[in-house]
Amino acid sequence: MAMKAFTSNFQDKSTEAGFQFIFQCDICKEGYKTEFIESQTFRKKGIFAKIANLVSSALFMSGKSGAYRASYGLRRGAQSVGSGGAGVKQSPKWHKEYEDAFELAQNEAKEHFHRCPKCSKWVCETDWNEQEGLCTKEAPRVDVEVAAAKAAKTVQDIHEKAASTQSFTGEIESKQTICPQCGKPAGEGKFCNNCGTGLGLNKCGKCGAKNPAGIRFCGECGTALN
Repeated sequence: MAMKAFTSNFQDKSTEAGFQFIFQCDICKEGYKTEFIESQTFRKKGIFAKIANLVSSALFMSGKSGAYRASYGLRRGAQSVGSGGAGVKQSPKWHKEYEDAFELAQNEAKEHFHRCPKCSKWVCETDWNEQEGLCTKEAPRVDVEVAAAKAAKTVQDIHEKAASTQSFTGEIESKQTICPQCGKPAGEGKFCNNCGTGLGLNKCGKCGAKNPAGIRFCGECGTALN
């Protein structure tokens, strides 16, 4: 159908049995589905198909040759009508029904949309700023923007507070990993896992620097270690 809708964002859900449409918001794409309108053309065709089947069955049961031919013709006609909507959709009556239903559906849907005078978009109630008379893209709601800004600032403050807060209070110091005696990985204990050499740090009596076990002179001041 080449009929023009009030918005380009719509879906035609019509079938040979009736007419229904979904009109969508230009911003959020949420849709409004119109009420289903039954096709009277299709309904009449369906009634005729049922009658034709009943009559053809009765004539067929009579057993007469003329009645048989008549029943065969009626059955063929009923099958043609009931075989689908191709013939129904091509009829002028169905097309006229479609046009009338499409106009009714648009009038129904327009009650649930607003046309923004600035950007010309058709939007739903959710995306319409009633106070400003514009869509929310052109005129965002002040209370919504304020709430969003406050939430964003709260998150920022939390991260800044966390960055300035000391959360680790333990000691940070190196542990001997290579035994100075045997030269092999010594583990994390106080003694080497391989040779048993003590791995404690020796504190220099002069400068206070801590030196690995097995070192004879302080690495900071050169003082001999006990």
